[in-house]
Amino acid sequence: MTKKMVFVDTSKCTGCKACSVACKEWNELPAEKTQLLTSYQTQMNFTTKTWTYMTVIEKYENQTMNWLMRKAQCFHCADPACLKACSSGAITQTESGYVVINQDKCIGCGYCVENCPFGVPKVDPVKKKSSKCTGCIDRVENNLLPACVQTCQPGALGFGERDAMLAQAKKRLAEVQKTHLKAQLYGETEMGGLTYLYLLLESPEVYGLPANPTVPLSLTIWKDVVRPVGSVAVGGAAAAVVLGVFANLLRGNYKEGGKD
Repeated sequence: MTKKMVFVDTSKCTGCKACSVACKEWNELPAEKTQLLTSYQTQMNFTTKTWTYMTVIEKYENQTMNWLMRKAQCFHCADPACLKACSSGAITQTESGYVVINQDKCIGCGYCVENCPFGVPKVDPVKKKSSKCTGCIDRVENNLLPACVQTCQPGALGFGERDAMLAQAKKRLAEVQKTHLKAQLYGETEMGGLTYLYLLLESPEVYGLPANPTVPLSLTIWKDVVRPVGSVAVGGAAAAVVLGVFANLLRGNYKEGGKD
């Protein structure tokens, strides 16, 4: 299967939250009690029961109130920190680009939670399992649109092959920049390229997104330097023990009473 992409055009988003409802319905996620937090935002963060939600930012500028809305969910990075951090092999990446968690293999260690630059995965304290948006991979692999894309009425969400969606996003960006000079794409190169590409009307920081998300340096050092060196060291030590035992056998050091 070719690389896929979801294009999120925030200039068209109305904040209706239908995408969040569709996600819960398709994935059989229970409802959660929410409250009004800021403006029209009722959800502050991801939970094991909420995999996508709306962020709402009010920016008053030039005597005009600008509503900046964004659908938040897992970005399904091309270079996912969660996959790199997973200690049980529970996280894998599909050919289409989606990053998924195998609940049967997950041990709830929380390394994915600690290392995701977007703070997406969450661990259920009771089940001891980590969960997040699956990208509706079960629908995608059966030639269906992701549930959130299927339900989006204003057409803020688009889905298709990565190259085609990227071209569409750049064309749309050129149009939006005529009225929103700060508009930009987020996700073309970040974390190796995101499966969810955003057209933002302001800088990423305004939307609460990191400008330059990266795999944590501590994780890179541990996975790419410390562990490989440690494995070599352990392997070398084991080899030394084997050679030592063999040498002692040849010398007869293991005969009862020691040397003659």
